[in-house]
Formats: sequence, C-alpha cells, structure tokens
Amino acid sequence: MSKQVKNLIVKDYRARFDGLSDAMLISIRGMKAIDTTKVRRTLNGKKIRITVVRNSLARKSFAGTGLEPLAKMLTGASALAYGGESVVEVAREIVALVKDFPGIELKGAILDGTLFEGDKGVKELSKFPTKDEAIGQVITLVVSPGRALAGQILGPGRTLGGLVKAIEAKLEKGETIAKKAS
Repeated sequence: MSKQVKNLIVKDYRARFDGLSDAMLISIRGMKAIDTTKVRRTLNGKKIRITVVRNSLARKSFAGTGLEPLAKMLTGASALAYGGESVVEVAREIVALVKDFPGIELKGAILDGTLFEGDKGVKELSKFPTKDEAIGQVITLVVSPGRALAGQILGPGRTLGGLVKAIEAKLEKGETIAKKAS
C-alpha cells in the first residue's frame, strides 16, 4: 500500500473517530460472514458502530487522542466498537452477544481515560451504570433524606387530621364525645 493511501486511511480514521474518547476494541476474526452481519445489524439497531481497523494506521490516528491507550491492544485482527449512549452500553451489548457468537474476542475498552484490558476488564465495565443510570442514582441519594424528613413532618399532622375528622364525624351524627381519663 502506498504512503498516500495510508495517509488517506489515517485521515479517514481521524475524521471518523474525531471527538471519540470512549470506545471498545474487539476482534471478529474467524466469525462467519453471516454471523458478522447479524452482529453488525443487531448493534446498528442500537446505534453502535463497528469499524475494522488496520493496526499500524489506527495507532497513528489514535496518537494524541483519548483513544491512545487502546493502541497497545492493537494486535491481530481489530475492530473498534463505539456509539450508543456510552461505552458501557457498547460493552453490555457486545458481552451479551458473546454468548450467541463466541467468535467475538473482547480486547479492551476505554472509559474517561481508564483502560479496561481484556475479557475480564470489558465484562467489569459492562456492569458499570450508564450515565443516565448514574444520574438517577445520584438524584435518588439526594432526594431520599428530604423524602424521609417530609414523611416525619407530615406523619403527626396526618394523625391529628384523622382525629379531627373522627371527632367531626361523631359530632355530625349527634354523638357525644367523652373525655378521656388520664
């Protein structure tokens, strides 16, 4: 391959992966074409893309970007999986697909500059909460003390309100209210 073609490929990688700092590296080598198509179609429906890359050219395009730590894992057949809401979602989807398509090799992933290496690292990443889930958990933690406090404040008021309502109902029926002996 000529140097000009290589430079064009590196330029294409940089344009395609521009602004991308979280991604996952996999290998789909050895998979049948039909299985590869099924995997791509499944992931594409969830807005997750897979791009097969040439290792040496990908290393050049990753240099100076958030994907640079993945460069050391670029050995053998490599494909970059990215997109979706976050790399956690990408990892979850691909880990789920490994059960049906054991030909997928999990090489690693990067999330906010943290590198998750190999099969074990990617499976660990897939158990992380997504951004939306994490926000929901934080909101729940922030709101729960206030909810508990409101319950404590409203509890006695509800009890008193119930007593007043019971007295009112008795008086409307014409019943007398007896004093309670202390």
